[in-house]
Amino acid sequence: MSDEIKQPERKKTLQSGENKPEHRSMRENHDKKPANHAGNTHRTFDKVGNKPSYGHADRHDGERRFGSSGEKRLQSGDKTQFNRENAGENRKFPPKNPGFRNVSDAKVADKPYPAHGDRPHAARPGEGHAPRPYDRNRPQGERPAFRSAPRPAAPVRKAPPTDGLPARRMALDVIRQVTENGAYASLALDEKLKNCTLSHEDRRLVSRLVYDTLEHLLYLDHAIGQVMAKPDTDIKLRNVLRLGACQILLEDRIPESAATNTSVNLCKEIGMEGLGGVCNGILRNLVRRKDELSWPDEATEPVKALSVRYSVPEWLVERLLADWGHDTAIALMDTHREDTPITIRPNVLMLDDAAFEQLLEKKVWQHERAKLPHAWYIRNMVDVSRDADFVAGRFSIQNESSMMSCLAAAPKRGMAVLDCCAAPGGKSCLMAEMMGGTGRVQSWDVHEHRVALIEAQVRRLKLENVRPLVRDATRLREDLIESMDVVLLDAPCSGTGDMADKPDVKYRPTPESLTSLTETQRQLLDTVSSYVKRGGVLVYSTCSVLKEENEYQIRAFLERHPEFKLEPLPETIPERFRQYQDVGLQLMPKRDGVGGFYIARLKRKVL
Repeated sequence: MSDEIKQPERKKTLQSGENKPEHRSMRENHDKKPANHAGNTHRTFDKVGNKPSYGHADRHDGERRFGSSGEKRLQSGDKTQFNRENAGENRKFPPKNPGFRNVSDAKVADKPYPAHGDRPHAARPGEGHAPRPYDRNRPQGERPAFRSAPRPAAPVRKAPPTDGLPARRMALDVIRQVTENGAYASLALDEKLKNCTLSHEDRRLVSRLVYDTLEHLLYLDHAIGQVMAKPDTDIKLRNVLRLGACQILLEDRIPESAATNTSVNLCKEIGMEGLGGVCNGILRNLVRRKDELSWPDEATEPVKALSVRYSVPEWLVERLLADWGHDTAIALMDTHREDTPITIRPNVLMLDDAAFEQLLEKKVWQHERAKLPHAWYIRNMVDVSRDADFVAGRFSIQNESSMMSCLAAAPKRGMAVLDCCAAPGGKSCLMAEMMGGTGRVQSWDVHEHRVALIEAQVRRLKLENVRPLVRDATRLREDLIESMDVVLLDAPCSGTGDMADKPDVKYRPTPESLTSLTETQRQLLDTVSSYVKRGGVLVYSTCSVLKEENEYQIRAFLERHPEFKLEPLPETIPERFRQYQDVGLQLMPKRDGVGGFYIARLKRKVL
């Protein structure tokens, strides 16, 4: 299709000696002005290309990608071509009214346009007729006959399909924030999606590309390294290549050409115009050689092979193998889970289970009972922060592992409870609800901005027995010694139990940082255990699957503090989980269908 559609050339005016009309219009006789028509302005139209449009995917906004990996967007059909015959250019008028004109039929029939200056005018966008000009000095020829038929309907013009570049641009921005600036993927992605104007399909594409790329980062790096002449590249270019390689190797329904072309465009957008050709060559080489790539042999290089296959750093592979053995370690590293639901629980001060079930029936979400009491799995939930019932405090989002640490604490009405590292406040609020709004929960965090998150939760849920405070739990407070019925310490940890839902946590810890974390955990245990009354309960929990943060930590604590003893978990936690407790309970994602969490319940002896 041509880039511009011009109006037909102006018809030649009648010359002397040719048959002319016998009279002019009244206005023309009066004004006697020459027929000096306005300039011939061409109407232009934008170029229309055949661009791929990306359609449906399974993933929710801000959610984990699981359940959507490997899906491909479908291309839409070509855009309807502009039709000259329907645009008014070859329009013919019905037969003239003989009583209105004094011109022979033959002369009028030879002209495709009316006789007022013999010149068509540009059609309005989307219309199939030529409107009259608004120039007061236009020449006055013969008026056309009255139309005997209605105007043709305006052609329907569809919005041009998206090429997917805005979605990929946003995905790259999030990936760069995580890998270059240390941002948390879930928070960075939520912030980007919060007020964006992308369609639902493109929002899901953003989420899937972000999580797929981060989950398989080392796998993608190994593949890219085999088709590059110089493996050590600028981190900005490497992130563009990672995003492109993710689409080529992992997303079955995204065209390889679209992955390559959009990656080149992204290079130009981030100020790397000179490397666009390099990016194009590397990704095209990957497309050609993707079936010939080599991978480490597990028989000869077991640690490296597992590291590349599951995108887990080699030092962490060695720790998992040492702690759990080959099969369990692989189950922990193979974090891909399909269609992971969101877990919610009602505010038990407002709704019982029956009332909450009725509330869910009114929503479009798919829902089913979870493994724990008073908990539900939800799918198809979009932007829960705007849900009226969530805003009103009728329910909260909280995973089952986190709920179990509160069930292990088992607070009773009127108790004094301390939640030491509480932000963002989900466990503090659940324990406050379990106590029926009585007693007092002190909810501490060392960072003021995180305490603000706790305060927001408390306001939303309308709880009056939670007291958020900025406190450093490593510093002993003499006034609180042996004053608490329950102390919950959800200690800072490596986060390795959350690899399924937060793939970026695999790349955060190092051997050095893990040593520092275990020392902080030891210090916290020694300090906050002083606040437990005789006969009171201390619950220690982490979202880690490493034994040096969990089982070994508790064994060492009991040796240092013989005034405490290990207790079995209460029966409020279902037997399907309690059956695996030994020195505390280590929850496993694949085995238990929940996050990798560790929980130990310790009781201070009375004597």
